[in-house]
Amino acid sequence: MNRNKLVASALICLLLFSCQKNIIETPASVTAKTMLDVSYGTDPYQVMDIYLPSNRSATTTKVIVMIHGGGWNAGDKADMTPYVDSFNNRLPDYAVININYRLALTSTTLFPTQEMDVKAAMQFIVDHTSGYLVTQKIVLVGASAGGHLALLQGNKYSTPVRPKAIVSFFGPTDMTDMYNNPTNVLVPPALVQVIGKTPTQDPLIYSNSSPVNFVTSSSPPTILLHGGVDPLVKASQSVTMKNLLQAAGVTNQYVFYPTEGHGWVGANLVDSFDKIQAFILANVN
Repeated sequence: MNRNKLVASALICLLLFSCQKNIIETPASVTAKTMLDVSYGTDPYQVMDIYLPSNRSATTTKVIVMIHGGGWNAGDKADMTPYVDSFNNRLPDYAVININYRLALTSTTLFPTQEMDVKAAMQFIVDHTSGYLVTQKIVLVGASAGGHLALLQGNKYSTPVRPKAIVSFFGPTDMTDMYNNPTNVLVPPALVQVIGKTPTQDPLIYSNSSPVNFVTSSSPPTILLHGGVDPLVKASQSVTMKNLLQAAGVTNQYVFYPTEGHGWVGANLVDSFDKIQAFILANVN
């Protein structure tokens, strides 16, 4: 009898020790972490800022990827810092990743270099989700050229992962139409500067660079925001995208601000983030 009691006591101690060991090895909480200028390639422009929330998990924590604008040949991830802060406050359970990409400043970095960099950044993120304790449920958010890159990545590619939603602030969607029917005379030469050719000289690159040509029933839920007096990107660019998404049966929302231009602040920006937050919460599960 005494021997049986001794064995039972030993088993209880072993179980208690094992449970205690697991508690030590698996913390009850994970602290927030910020990593700046993390390289996803060899070029100095191929870097990203990573904001990881506390209590994150590889099974529950979703990711917002930010893509800056600047006409594909200017701009920086720092331009998106106010947006990063807004998402950190509104969706605190999300990780936020703000990326840079090579700019179309030389003959070796003309478009589609920027498209390929976004794809490479997505691959890097997917490859590191387990290490960062985040899921592969990604929302792409871009402004202007960044909106175009978000729409192109999300509709053109299913690898490394199809994003769960796209947010486009006044992003171009049809590059050929943008060249042929510009808002002002500066747009066509600006496109030639970053692409290297006109649509007549190379219709394929303009076609392959246009998100409208890649909309399918598998396209991600998309919210498009546009100003009615945008001097660079016509609102019709977003309307065309909205109509194609609608025809394909894809969840979408078009938010139009009649008196706004190429970007806005104040009450309308607050309204934009209210609508984006609601859209993400409704469509990213």
